[in-house]
Amino acid sequence: MISAEKKKTILAGGEWLIKATTPQFTFTPEEFTEEQKMVKDMADQFMEADVRPVTNLLEKQGPGLMPGLIEKAGELGLLGTAIPEEYGGLGRDFITTSIVCEELSNMGNCFSVSFLAHTGIGMLPILYFGTEAQRQKYIPKLVSGEWKGAYGLTEPNSGSDALGARSTARLSDDGKYYILNGQKCWITNGGFAEVYTVFAQLEDNNSPSGKPGFTAFILERGFEGFTQGPEEDKMGIKGSSTVQLYFQDCKVPVENLLGEPGKGHLIAFNILNIGRYKLCAGTIGASKGVTSISTQYAVAREQFKQPIASFGAIKNKLAEMAIRVWVCESAAYRTANLIQAKKEEGLAGGQPFDRAFLGAAEEYAIECAILKVFGSEVFDYAVDEGLQIHGGNGFSAEYAISKLYRDSRINRIYEGTNEINRLLIVDMILKRAMKGRLDLMGPAMAVSKELMSIPDFNNDDDTHFAKEKQCIANFKKAILMVAGAAVQKFMMSFDKEQEIIMNIADMAINTYMAESALLRVAKLTDTYGTAATDVKNEIMRVFLFNASESINKSGKEALYSFAEGDELRMMLIGLRRFTKMDPFNVKVSKRKIADKMIEENGYCF
Repeated sequence: MISAEKKKTILAGGEWLIKATTPQFTFTPEEFTEEQKMVKDMADQFMEADVRPVTNLLEKQGPGLMPGLIEKAGELGLLGTAIPEEYGGLGRDFITTSIVCEELSNMGNCFSVSFLAHTGIGMLPILYFGTEAQRQKYIPKLVSGEWKGAYGLTEPNSGSDALGARSTARLSDDGKYYILNGQKCWITNGGFAEVYTVFAQLEDNNSPSGKPGFTAFILERGFEGFTQGPEEDKMGIKGSSTVQLYFQDCKVPVENLLGEPGKGHLIAFNILNIGRYKLCAGTIGASKGVTSISTQYAVAREQFKQPIASFGAIKNKLAEMAIRVWVCESAAYRTANLIQAKKEEGLAGGQPFDRAFLGAAEEYAIECAILKVFGSEVFDYAVDEGLQIHGGNGFSAEYAISKLYRDSRINRIYEGTNEINRLLIVDMILKRAMKGRLDLMGPAMAVSKELMSIPDFNNDDDTHFAKEKQCIANFKKAILMVAGAAVQKFMMSFDKEQEIIMNIADMAINTYMAESALLRVAKLTDTYGTAATDVKNEIMRVFLFNASESINKSGKEALYSFAEGDELRMMLIGLRRFTKMDPFNVKVSKRKIADKMIEENGYCF
């Protein structure tokens, strides 16, 4: 149960943009409980004993081994970490779920894809939107791994426009079945799953308009009229199953309607919020693995009679990989704690578990989208630099980095492309402001007034990280300044200015990440002292410096797109003021970070 004091200090979704966050109530991975550490160790042991030894076989032979691995994970309880005990799960918190997602993605290659699909989109729609009878029938078997789950949303012509699905469903004349027609594509686990959540446009037999519309159904393998295509020949994640699904007068019992007719979008969007977060958690584990094997290779590989790890160019790569991974981890567990706290608040208020969790996930949908974008791009960065460190050997299938390189690319596409998520980040912030959920007007007006004033560079704050805190506050002002001017300029047509929106999204992403890193270091310093957080402090400072440069660049690109004359000059001055940082020797800090990794022979933060 969360305390009244903590409840008051927990910010609503997106509220970090206009308010400061207190380190005291920020969760960090260093605070894992003993039970959470045990779950982490169990997940790692499972990966080491059962998954990593067969990743090459999965790559070469396809998904034939995957069902057995999922069943083994089910035997260990890893498929139902956060599922309520009455449905066969462990009933643990969202942070524990995040730990499992991270660990089962560390050098797990395509297994992590199948695992995340099964435990996320394959299971959660039924858990959170199903009737009690549907939950009792399906969830225990999905938790045990006896049945595997999949999710059919995407169609060949719908892509990112998920609600534009053309598959149809109508009630049979005898009222016993829904008759489905259409197809779905890119269905993860589709080749071996027993249970599928599928979406179609439900037609009202008695209505010329065809309403009620977009609706979800639970399908089982073996339903009449339900078939699948062959396995797709993919660029990466080759050991995971990906097929098309076909429905030709497919008969779905009426009791397998999922949720309310015409309300399928609520299921799709809510499950995507959770999926985006879990994808980020997975990319953290994968990125840690990539960083470790790249460090180990750099230590072992000699050129010019010395390990390539001794060269500054390689140290720079290793350090930058670790910095991005550590910052992403900081933001992910900060967000996991917010979701868990909001869920506990809902439960304390008498909400059932499904509404409490879905409400929490929706509350932090902005943060989940931010994490999805950043996490997938960190993983892409890590595998690209990791392959470069491996040199020519990295291009050989003999080395794990080549598979990881191909596998990573999909993460920027599914769970909503990164472009879609960038647009959503800004869209959700503005919609919450319009609905009164987020007070942007006051802070934005304050920034406008500040632009007209003479800046006061005297800062008497001598507390820990005073300058860094001011930098974060200024980054937020930069976002409010650019976004406010752009919205005022374009008004109702602002949604058409996607380039500017993505610039603003990048400013927001960098700010949330930088603040998360600062909060983690500040809390660790308060708890353990400065000496204990020396290298992590260097990580935070390097990222903060890089974030200031990135925010300045994104801000200028946006301003150049719509402002001119005196207005442009004034806002450029403001942008320089809000992204200004003291000179900082990045090279020295990165070498400290890399030297620590070389000493420990892998990612060690």
